[in-house]
Amino acid sequence: DHWARAGYKTEWWYFTGHLESESGRKFGYQFTIFRVGLLPERLELLSDWTTENLFMGHAAIGDFDSGRHHFSEVVYRAVPLLAGFGTYPDSTIAWSRGPAGTAGSWKLTWNGNGFDFEMRDRKTGIALTLSTEQDKPIAFQGPNGYSRKGESPTVASQYYSLTRLKTQGTISIGGDTVPVRGQSWMDKEFGSNQLETHQVGWDWFSLQLSDGRDVMLYSLRDKSGKVDFSRGTLIGKKGEIEYVPGDKISVEATERWRSSETGAAYPSRWRIVIEGAGLELNVEPEIADQENRSRLVSGLFYWEGAVRVMDRNGVRIGRGYTELVGYGESILPAI
Repeated sequence: DHWARAGYKTEWWYFTGHLESESGRKFGYQFTIFRVGLLPERLELLSDWTTENLFMGHAAIGDFDSGRHHFSEVVYRAVPLLAGFGTYPDSTIAWSRGPAGTAGSWKLTWNGNGFDFEMRDRKTGIALTLSTEQDKPIAFQGPNGYSRKGESPTVASQYYSLTRLKTQGTISIGGDTVPVRGQSWMDKEFGSNQLETHQVGWDWFSLQLSDGRDVMLYSLRDKSGKVDFSRGTLIGKKGEIEYVPGDKISVEATERWRSSETGAAYPSRWRIVIEGAGLELNVEPEIADQENRSRLVSGLFYWEGAVRVMDRNGVRIGRGYTELVGYGESILPAI
């Protein structure tokens, strides 16, 4: 299941994490590959250049010391010399050329106990070369990995996570290459009917707590901004799973941040309560502006950022990532 799943419209491999250099310099990162289905199956033409898939890659590095967020992207048709998706048992899961003017490739591979991936963008001056090792069992986000996104039983995706991946490698920013170590979270999700027609976006949280537990939560919103459907998963220290229904989850936005580039106003701090689990969490961004703004896909932007987790007394008890999609007047999630 780590490899591409033909026949589904949308699929992604999502890596986020917190990394630190030997000198104590701290970073957050995102590395994502999307497979966007263009056709249910390849056209019967005598040409290697026909394709049923689009490859889209997003990468971001947050430099906590400077407070700057750096974003890069690629978009290619999955055809020879541009991009492609491997098949089991090949180690390569997905690859593409780098951005125009950048030598090398973007690549995701399976190393036997985790994932290796790399990207480089000469224009933005950022690069990642990271290797991960599984440190916790796979967590299915919903029974048998069937993740409901609405009241209809067919509005769903197949979804699993590796919530703790030991990570090491290098990060490059502005010509400086820094060896780093840390921990990552990986999401694999695929489906063809992942939103109700009235849903316009979502808030998603992946939180790694200092006591060894992990938390995944998502809330989907309707056009009025009201939460329409939500679910959560609690992952214990040894990988034990507890599914949390929406009526046991409270997510309250306590502050907002407005992008000067897109005009979108996002929630920027949250109070999260999970009833019955003894969890009251205050989530804060490491950097205010962690908005990813596409230059290649018109109107595509979303907030994807590193966060810290505090208890009610302001003591740090974890870290993670938050994704905010569907904010602003012109953007709708195209899945």
